[in-house]
Amino acid sequence: MLINGQWAKDFHPVQGTDEDGGFVREDSSFRNWITADGTCGPSGKSGFVAEPNRYHLYVALICPWASRTLMVRKLKGLEDVISVTILEPRLTEKVWRFGGNPLSLPGTQADPLYKADYLYELYLRAKPDYTGQITVPVLWDKQQETIVNNESSDIIRMLNNGFGAMANNNIDLYPEPWRSEIDTVNDRLYEQFNNGVYRAGFATTQLAYDNAVNDVFKSLAYIEQRLDGHDYLVGDRLTEADIRAFVTLIRFDMAYYGLFKTNLKRVQDYPTIHAYVKRIYDIPGMAETVNPAHIKAGYYSIRALNPSGIVPMGPTMPW
Repeated sequence: MLINGQWAKDFHPVQGTDEDGGFVREDSSFRNWITADGTCGPSGKSGFVAEPNRYHLYVALICPWASRTLMVRKLKGLEDVISVTILEPRLTEKVWRFGGNPLSLPGTQADPLYKADYLYELYLRAKPDYTGQITVPVLWDKQQETIVNNESSDIIRMLNNGFGAMANNNIDLYPEPWRSEIDTVNDRLYEQFNNGVYRAGFATTQLAYDNAVNDVFKSLAYIEQRLDGHDYLVGDRLTEADIRAFVTLIRFDMAYYGLFKTNLKRVQDYPTIHAYVKRIYDIPGMAETVNPAHIKAGYYSIRALNPSGIVPMGPTMPW
């Protein structure tokens, strides 16, 4: 991580622990918003006006948080408005590295803006005295040469409703009548499921691990129950709640079940959830955001969990 703009600590997945030895995730640092008229959004101190070809997304396909921004960008038809760079999925001592060289995994790319070697170099461009972890996604403003936002939950909201006529507004992933229910589902699943798998994998005590695994499988039961007789988690169409659930579900059998030892059951052992994940994956464009080779290579590169560095053979998709 960086402390006052200096590289001070090589990557380790456990950013902090609570009193029970549980994994604690660091809050995102850049929380400004893109809006149609450039006014400030719900967080941050500055507003950024929506314009074509001004913004750039840095993502890694291993990362569920980054992948949900790619899903929303695709669904909203913003591919020609917001450019993207795919980083190496394999984590290094300095975390996220750019690709595009002979040793890189296929599908990764070099930094098109500054020819940086590592993503932390862009954090320093945005804030030379930055202190904190280096995370994806990063939404970058090419005009002001700074990070707009590195919190995926903010980014998917601004992609959904911040680009006006530049976006496909036949799709609304956060419709007004369902916002309260979507927020309830998101809140129910985030800490116990989306982050719950990480709490299990990175637990430093047996108690913390047991609590996390219990939360994960209670959450899968909750998802199965909500889908009983329904195609989606809220209402009768795809919403933000489905995007946020999908990115964890699609990685579950590939990585969390084995490496994170959330191994009581697989997603494919839940017939309703299994069908739901396949239904979302089959939406045009969604398969492009899921790369099993990147997901497995990335997670199994975490030496704290897999000292050998060997990526096991075996199933990828839960079907």
